[in-house]
Amino acid sequence: MRDAYHEELDSIGDGLVEMARLVGSAIGRATTAILDSDLKLAESVIEADQKVDDLQHDLEARAIALLARQQPVATDLRIVVTSLRMSADLERSGDLAQHVAKLARLRFPERAIPNDLHATILEMGQLAQRLMAKAAEVIVTKDVDLALQLEQDDDEMDLLHRTLFQHLLDDKWKHGIETAVDVTLLGRYYERFADHAVSVAKRVVYLVTGEHADDLQQDIQPVTGVEGA
Repeated sequence: MRDAYHEELDSIGDGLVEMARLVGSAIGRATTAILDSDLKLAESVIEADQKVDDLQHDLEARAIALLARQQPVATDLRIVVTSLRMSADLERSGDLAQHVAKLARLRFPERAIPNDLHATILEMGQLAQRLMAKAAEVIVTKDVDLALQLEQDDDEMDLLHRTLFQHLLDDKWKHGIETAVDVTLLGRYYERFADHAVSVAKRVVYLVTGEHADDLQQDIQPVTGVEGA
């Protein structure tokens, strides 16, 4: 009976990894769709989000059933509750990838992104995909150090997000209001996607240590200043 219980716990973790890999792939393909104005690819991303939703619903059902049948405590309870929260982060990540694809579809056959912002959006999409891949690795390995690194990696996304706004506020902006709105929304989608990847990693830290990631990061902040000053 206990073996079956722990197998079910493991299967919930496997489901989370699959969700992370799916949404990571989705944001990469959605980025290609919006940069290349690829309607077929955009449609495939939009349709594929249903699989992420189905995985979340299945994971939630199994987690709730475990809570009802087994009444887990301590670490096992933390696994189930944290898994529910991670599945919500991952489902929302899938929605954000879908939003990118829907914007590509909305502007087809035109390209939503001006040529001078192509490189920035490409970099944001690639970074988002890398962050989610790292989050998936954290779920598998339960590597706390790797999990804590994600928030530092997310600083790069914040910098790219600010770069977009610098373009929008530049007096030389010549692409009109509609494109400015599209770029603003797109920047927000990528920034939030990265935030969800970080949130997943932070939840793994809590799962493993029982402590919140922010508290651990404060504990390991380097000491600055000259010794003896």
